[in-house]
Amino acid sequence: MAKRKFGWIVAGAALSGLLAGPALAEPSLSGHALSPWGMFMAADWVVKSVMIGLAGASVATWTIFIAKLLELSAAKRRAAASLARLDSVRGLADATAGLNDGRDPAAPLLHAVLEEMEQSADLPPEGIKERAASRLERIEAATARASARGTGVLASIGATAPFVGLFGTVWGIMNSFIGIAESHTTNLAVVAPGIAEALLATAIGLVAAIPAVLVYNALTRSIGGYRAQVGDIAAAVLRLLSRDLDRRGVKPRLRAAE
Repeated sequence: MAKRKFGWIVAGAALSGLLAGPALAEPSLSGHALSPWGMFMAADWVVKSVMIGLAGASVATWTIFIAKLLELSAAKRRAAASLARLDSVRGLADATAGLNDGRDPAAPLLHAVLEEMEQSADLPPEGIKERAASRLERIEAATARASARGTGVLASIGATAPFVGLFGTVWGIMNSFIGIAESHTTNLAVVAPGIAEALLATAIGLVAAIPAVLVYNALTRSIGGYRAQVGDIAAAVLRLLSRDLDRRGVKPRLRAAE
């Protein structure tokens, strides 16, 4: 009798184990549904649109960062080489003779100074440097604007992405509470997936915003350094102009002394 009772207990335990099998598999299915991709696919179309927009903004941030990093690195190398060449020549004629790269940042500065000298050929040399400095200042500002092109997008992403993600979160939580009202239950399991999907939008917004702010600050510092290099080139061009004007003023005096 005891053996028969023990057999029934073993059979009951095995049966309960078989019945518990699907229940043990349920958490893994639930975990799969609450993965980032599962939450994205199950989200409302508004929340899904917010996530897609923020992901596109993140891709745009890294694309701009890589493109501007390569652009500024090449521009800084050209500027350093141009400044070294200008410091080694005696006058504007020597500087323009060695100018063989159209992307050289000194090219527009030298052309502007030569044009001013040509237009002021019949005028006293005292005002030439002032007018040339005005031309160089405007070219320097235009170069800085050109080098900063595209960085405004990063500032916009960094400022708006958290709020866009927050909008998706608010919308998702609102839908979750509407689901609670329609199901007439206060069970947390009903609202938890919707809240998790909504909070994912905020997380993606932060993932898009934080790199955008960091990249914007890094590029701003790099652009400031490049602008300083262009300013050094402009100063070197003005020095060459001053030498040429002084030589032009010395020659007539030497001829009068003869």
